[in-house]
Amino acid sequence: MENPAAPTGITRRRALTATGGVLASAALAQTVAAFPAAAASQDADAIVVGHGLAGLVATAELAAAGRRVLLLDQEPEASLGGQAFWSFGGLFFVDSDEQRLMGVKDSHDLAWQDWLGAAGFDRGVGDPAGQDYWAYKWAQAYVDFASGEKRSWLSGLGVQWFPLVGWAERGGGLADGHGNSVPRFHVTWGTGPAVVEPFEKKVRAAVAAGKVSFRFRYRVDGIVTTGGAVTGVRGAILEPSGAARGKPSSRTVVGDFELRAPVVVVTSGGIGANHDLVRQNWPARLGTPPKTMITGVPAHVDGRMLAITQAAGGRIVNPDRMWHYTEGLRNYAPIWPDHGIRILPGPSSMWFDATGKRFNAPDLPGYDTLHTLKSITGSGYDYSWFVTTQKIIAKEFALSGSEQNPDLTNKNILQLLSRIWQTPEPIEKFKNNGVDFVVASTLPELVAGMNKLTGDGLIDLADLKRQIDARDREIDNPYTKDLQVMGIRNALNYPGDSLSRTAPIHKILDSSAGPLIAVRLNILTRKTLGGLQTDLSGRVLDQTGSPVPGLYAAGEVAGFGGGGVHGYRSLEGTFLGGCLFSGRQAGRAAAAATAT
Repeated sequence: MENPAAPTGITRRRALTATGGVLASAALAQTVAAFPAAAASQDADAIVVGHGLAGLVATAELAAAGRRVLLLDQEPEASLGGQAFWSFGGLFFVDSDEQRLMGVKDSHDLAWQDWLGAAGFDRGVGDPAGQDYWAYKWAQAYVDFASGEKRSWLSGLGVQWFPLVGWAERGGGLADGHGNSVPRFHVTWGTGPAVVEPFEKKVRAAVAAGKVSFRFRYRVDGIVTTGGAVTGVRGAILEPSGAARGKPSSRTVVGDFELRAPVVVVTSGGIGANHDLVRQNWPARLGTPPKTMITGVPAHVDGRMLAITQAAGGRIVNPDRMWHYTEGLRNYAPIWPDHGIRILPGPSSMWFDATGKRFNAPDLPGYDTLHTLKSITGSGYDYSWFVTTQKIIAKEFALSGSEQNPDLTNKNILQLLSRIWQTPEPIEKFKNNGVDFVVASTLPELVAGMNKLTGDGLIDLADLKRQIDARDREIDNPYTKDLQVMGIRNALNYPGDSLSRTAPIHKILDSSAGPLIAVRLNILTRKTLGGLQTDLSGRVLDQTGSPVPGLYAAGEVAGFGGGGVHGYRSLEGTFLGGCLFSGRQAGRAAAAATAT
């Protein structure tokens, strides 16, 4: 994206009434009247573009400092909170109360070791002009934050976490390589909506106090500069929309606008729904771009503001770094186009490529997302298979997303406890209704179903049975040479996994653990790891490394900080946290810059 082609709940919702033939003047009157001009020469002290989590946090910080803010988004009010609302609510903490409760010994030094091993920063870390110069500094600051005030800050806002800490991205290499050495994935009690809620409340209170005004259905098409400094934004007013959260909204233009402020904060998200842009920036190291992908974010996550901000002088770095999941399911009840849901797997399912060849370590469930992605694309196909049992999916399968975890999202303790004695209802619904599941009593029936589902006829029964039998023989002893079986036993030694995320070890072909289940896994687009390069204040930098006066960015559009705080890989639980931290940094810095 150095020179990308420009692509063209627990919340209160007030969906605007969809009507045809709305005049531009009426739309302008509806919104502008709610917020008088701060001065004759400007409409506000700051404009925030994007009402997702980073935008809400930045707006809350600006309003807390007494600044008058316009919060713009092309989507209707129903989508306030953006992608964060749909998330599982996982947050990365270091040496937390929850970790200590689980007997996990974590430290800042261990977390920094893991971050560096995962990130692999290699693009000018010591060079102020390097793509990784500010990314590295943001990573240092973020690990300090996650080891320090992050938990107490959020706890003070009323956020709570499920006590069993998850162990994501386990790596599978050496101690100083990729992966979390210990569990660090803290699921928010209330999932994504509960992360959004305190900041939405702050912003709505600021609206009531006259400090913030929403501008729903305002699509920014350009950032205005005067004398080399940012002085506002311009764009199109879209017709009011009654589209429900996540549903595509119309792009019918009913007017235009130009708004003025000395500061613009871009918090518009990534490119995950723009498959053309994903493929355009796909790196050779991940193999051939998939011909077929499903989408993990709503359609409005289109990447438009990256090119728009670049046109205003911002520098885009690390465009080839991205984070897409390998365990995607086609949603049988889609909300947005090509809607996919990710399985968050435990360690026990066997993983095969499309031809029925078992993957080697670290291509194991929950270990190394991007290495597995490369292995899948290297197979020549866009999908792979889990072969598993009912006993495994009952305990080990979780689905990413607030709507797929009603017990956690709705804070329903009884429903949560029911996971102990039954397969979670969302999992059963996908098994029964999803197009990617094959269920059978015997292995021959399972293979026949797999070949029928894809129409490729690639799975050979005898060869698949040979590989499953070989794995099953390794279960007979408490020691083994099979790295996946080692990993299962390792997981069972961690109380959080043994209690909630790892099935008792058993043979795949044990009939008492059945029925047998095969799951076709699709590649699921999700996160942009690169983006607008920013300094630690969130100021967008130009090609020379100098700040663009008046221009800030936060969240995914800025690579969650610095244009790529994760480097090449994420440790998970760091996307929401990156929005929180970078939004706070940019909001506070923009407030200081506009102090009088």
